[in-house]
Formats: sequence, structure tokens, C-alpha cells
Amino acid sequence: MKAVFRTLAVSAALIMSAPSFAADHGTKEEATAMVKKATAFLKANGKDKTLAEISNNKGQFVDRDLYISVYDLNGMVLAHGTNAKLIGKDVSALKDADGKEFIKDIVGKAKAAGKGTSDYKWPNPVTKEIQAKTVYFEKADDMVFSSGYYK
Repeated sequence: MKAVFRTLAVSAALIMSAPSFAADHGTKEEATAMVKKATAFLKANGKDKTLAEISNNKGQFVDRDLYISVYDLNGMVLAHGTNAKLIGKDVSALKDADGKEFIKDIVGKAKAAGKGTSDYKWPNPVTKEIQAKTVYFEKADDMVFSSGYYK
């Protein structure tokens, strides 16, 4: 009987903690909304102000494990919400943990369709663990704005 109560207690604790776990991580909808917010910010404020705000790791385009990355159409980083050292670097040949050249995938799809998604594995900026990630991206002017959520 004690084992049954213990199992029920553990199950209840897991169920109760699920909403707080989800609240600590960005969702598909939040990543998509962040990209749309960034492209609207671009239209309202111009390129220089937008890239500076996106690169501000304490700014409005960083939320938990969500952040914006901006690439030119050749794969050079123009802005990055969590890693300023990447700005100005050509990352077109960057590979994920499985060897996928995901920046080429993102930029190629953005050139062809204007928006879309790409799946790859990348370190989570909060947990530092390599995790599966889906990124949503949109082409705006001569740039690609992206934000992804970890699964």
C-alpha cells in the first residue's frame, strides 16, 4: 500500500512540475512570434537599430532559451542574441552535432521561399546541453531573421 501511495505522490509531483518546466522553455509559437516582432522592429526602426537591439543579450529579443539570430544571404552573422563573438563571422559551413550544415539550409530555404523551418541539434544557452532544435526563419530585406525552440 505504501508503494502505491509513493507512486501516486511521484506521479502528482511530475504532473505539477510540468507547467513550470514548460514555462522555462520557449515554444514554437513564441519563437515564431519573436521573429515576426523582430521583422516589425526592422520596418519601424531600420537596420542599424534593429541589429543592435537583437545583439543586446538583455534586450527584448532574448527570452529564456529563445533569441534572434540574423544572417546575411551568404551566411554571415549580422546579429546574435546570445553570442556577440559570432557577429561578423561567416558561419555558412557551420555544422551541428550530426554534421548538418544548418546555416546553409536556413539561408537556402529563406532565399527560395522567404520563410520556413529547419531542424538541427545545438547547445541550449540555458542548460548548455546539445538538444534537438527547430528554428523558424523569415527573410526581410537582405537578411534572414531566425529564432528556434528546443525540444
